[in-house]
Amino acid sequence: MNFELTKEQQMIKEMVRDFAEKEVKPKAEYVDRTSEFPEDTFKKMGELGLLGIPFPEEYGGSGGDTISYAIAVEEIGKACGGTGLSYAAAVSLGSSPIYYFGTEEQKQNYLAPLAQGKTLASFGLTEPNAGSDAGGTRTKAVLDGDYYVINGEKCWITNAGYASFVTVTAVTGKDERGKNIISAIIVPTDTPGFTINSNYDKMGVRGSNTSELILEDVRVPKGNLLGDPKAGFKQFLYTLDGGRISIAALSVGIAQAALDKALSYAKERTQFGQSISKFQAIQFKLADMAMEIELARNMVYKAAWLKDQGKPFTKESAYAKLFASEAGFRACNQAIQIHGGYGYMKEYEVERHLRDIKLMEIGEGTSEIQRLVIARQLGC
Repeated sequence: MNFELTKEQQMIKEMVRDFAEKEVKPKAEYVDRTSEFPEDTFKKMGELGLLGIPFPEEYGGSGGDTISYAIAVEEIGKACGGTGLSYAAAVSLGSSPIYYFGTEEQKQNYLAPLAQGKTLASFGLTEPNAGSDAGGTRTKAVLDGDYYVINGEKCWITNAGYASFVTVTAVTGKDERGKNIISAIIVPTDTPGFTINSNYDKMGVRGSNTSELILEDVRVPKGNLLGDPKAGFKQFLYTLDGGRISIAALSVGIAQAALDKALSYAKERTQFGQSISKFQAIQFKLADMAMEIELARNMVYKAAWLKDQGKPFTKESAYAKLFASEAGFRACNQAIQIHGGYGYMKEYEVERHLRDIKLMEIGEGTSEIQRLVIARQLGC
């Protein structure tokens, strides 16, 4: 397997890097400080076709592959972790379930505007008592004639405050073994009884919108059911597998930004008559950071390649997400150490990278859940 990028992938990398440098990076400090969602940036992303990279042209997409999309996530994440997270969630969690499991009508009505960047979507899975235990979902959807009536609440839902609809997971019945059947239902955000609160005060990725959802007797047509009503659980597991590739790519981007800053600072900072990059203690830190980031990037590419080939990628996406997030956290932490006291100051930005990357060890399945997924894939 050769990880040399194709001409198309290289072109996307250069285009997104140029966009991120000009449009995303200059706003990074502001969106972190104010927690203001960069709505204008997302409009420009839509115009460039970035929100439709992995989707076919017939649905308004760019017809690219998962590797191209992962490259885009890395480049945007390198410029701003919060913007990168919302971008990754918009594509992997907002649009992808519609593409993979939606009817033709749902794809035309919902996916096409998303891929063209005309709107955003969100994925409502996590609940106050059902985080890592997604099977413990308590939100319920009861069929009443031609409508589902939904009641429940969701927490920590990315982009919901700016989304035109949320794909919500809900219990719709019991199977023959008495276990809950969890289905996915498309819920427009302007539906009566649907309340979205965006009041979280987060440690990092502060420019990314995070919301609480409250559904009180929310009625949606039964035609809004996404895919097989009995396969909702499997559907969102597949969705999360793909999402883990993007979180891994985002981790690589944030870590690369920290390494770039640490290397530049080490060359400029002098102590005892020479730049600190000449000291072996600093060189070893930088070498470890560079090595782990490159290994993580290759793992991202492998998982993305397997997905593009239609091969199983559950284990590899867990590998990528687990290793990239933990290696990324180490890299960001060492970047602060290399900066010394300056690293603790906001103006040098490396402290922001550490705050941003911490979420990567938690979101889309914690590190502990990734190890559980890997162990199960090994047959444990």
